[in-house]
Amino acid sequence: MSVLITIKVPGNVDVFTKCLEERADEFAAIAERAKPLGAIHHRFGLGADHVLVVDEWESAEQFEAFFANPELHSFISSVGGNPEASEVAITTAVSSPDEF
Repeated sequence: MSVLITIKVPGNVDVFTKCLEERADEFAAIAERAKPLGAIHHRFGLGADHVLVVDEWESAEQFEAFFANPELHSFISSVGGNPEASEVAITTAVSSPDEF
């Protein structure tokens, strides 16, 4: 059974938004590295002072190993985020009749 991950990353949303465009190739490269490690789905959401990451992974352990990478933390910092202050929630994904 897969897990759903939400990560609330405090930081500068304007810097992050600009980096999505200017550094798109770096974001894409990280996604390509994550997929064979167990990542299934990935999205960003923007708040006033944070970025919300919504992921689905094959297991919590796979996500934790990926997210512990110091290079990933450096990248997050370089695009306006504070990975050390991030709030991470890991939940078991379940199917429901209203799923779409």
